[in-house]
Amino acid sequence: MAADAMPGPPGGDSQGGGDAPGPPVLEALADVAYTPYWLDDPGRPRPHPALVGDERCDLLVIGGGYSGLWTALITKERDPGRDVVLVEAQEAGWAASGRNGGFCAASLTHGLGNGAARWPRELPELERLGNRNLDAIETAVARHAIDCDFERTGEIDVATRPHQVGELREAAAQAAALGVTEPEFLDRDAVRAEVDSPTFLAGLWDRRGVAMLHPAKLAWGLKRACAELGVRIYEHTPAERLASAGAGMTVRTPYGRVRARQVALATNAFPALIRRVRPYIVPVYDHALMTEPLNRAQLAAIGWRRRQGLSDTANHFHYFRITADHRILWGGYDIVYRYGGGVRAEYDHHPATYRTLAQHFFRCFPQLEGVRFSHAWGGAIDTCSRFSAFFGSAHGGRVAYALGYTGLGVGASRFGAEVMLDLLAGEHTERTRLEMVRSKPLPFPPEPVRWAGIGLTQWSMSRADANGGRRNLWLKAMDRMGLGFDS
Repeated sequence: MAADAMPGPPGGDSQGGGDAPGPPVLEALADVAYTPYWLDDPGRPRPHPALVGDERCDLLVIGGGYSGLWTALITKERDPGRDVVLVEAQEAGWAASGRNGGFCAASLTHGLGNGAARWPRELPELERLGNRNLDAIETAVARHAIDCDFERTGEIDVATRPHQVGELREAAAQAAALGVTEPEFLDRDAVRAEVDSPTFLAGLWDRRGVAMLHPAKLAWGLKRACAELGVRIYEHTPAERLASAGAGMTVRTPYGRVRARQVALATNAFPALIRRVRPYIVPVYDHALMTEPLNRAQLAAIGWRRRQGLSDTANHFHYFRITADHRILWGGYDIVYRYGGGVRAEYDHHPATYRTLAQHFFRCFPQLEGVRFSHAWGGAIDTCSRFSAFFGSAHGGRVAYALGYTGLGVGASRFGAEVMLDLLAGEHTERTRLEMVRSKPLPFPPEPVRWAGIGLTQWSMSRADANGGRRNLWLKAMDRMGLGFDS
């Protein structure tokens, strides 16, 4: 989930670009397991049985990722007597919730800059609600004894080219002017004292606004907590059709159906059961590598004692973090869109991206030459044109949805769950009064215009990265229209 004489960035000059990686880089990929590291765990819980027959409930939650799990859990915490069923097409945490980088951010707007550009008047309120939401996640993790390596380490955005240093200074000034939590600007020496890479020129450290965690263990812990509170969970149970049925809703599954008074849709990048919502979402594929555990000498060579999350600030950016067992996760950069917007298992792996990521890793950390990668994986992200979640209801208020987290849903999904519950209750709350909640992003155009537009945007973003951040006419036009494409 960012061309000069100065040291170059971790990334190359174009998507999947840079020089072809040589044998030492390719050797680092020789033994990878093509499966998400987080899910490759002997402690992975057994799935709940599939639904066979018919069910009735007060609330049906469709989707067993973070959005759905938080919705079910908060419902039972608010009203233990409410009857809740959750159905998941595969296993809880199997998709984006078990494949992400484990960055749990307070931001609800995909960063301060995006929030300031879209909702400047309510940004202080959005920041307050986001910080409160992150605190609530930390409290829930402790209350339900969820062992997910939760660490409130913060995150450092790093500049790897000279023009990005100025952008970080501007971001720090913007935060101060808005009166929100001020990140700490780090010059070259200060950022390299935290994490040592010859590519780092400066950094901006948000000390409290981001936590690191084990994403799959969070999902598994939420599933356990839901079951303990009485949520009936059915896995390997895809929801195939949603229809009105009298005063309620009926959802068809392969071996049965569920009759519910209300439904919460939490289907992420997968096609929404409400067709009119589909043009707002584009599934894009993000990929990551995980190294083998680093030894003491390797850890000493890079520092990273405080375990912050890191991200560079290019348009095609990398995110990276260190795990509880001293591995480095290195992901991002390429944003892979498939014509037609399909979500398929065969799209999960992209060898060209793995090669590029490995090359960029060793450019960022040349002192780790010889380290090998243990895991490589990818997965779909639900991106929308405003980069942050949107919300709504359908079927006379009996169905609510939250979609479009654009790669920043580990934390924001809990907020989305609360919004869905507010909408289903018909309540006017501090959340539903927000313009962010009441408005929608611009929809993506149909194919083949979508494919051509995304391709041109990708090329333009790569050119901006290579040309000192200067945005061409296409990107400036996209900015004026409020359109974007990101992961």
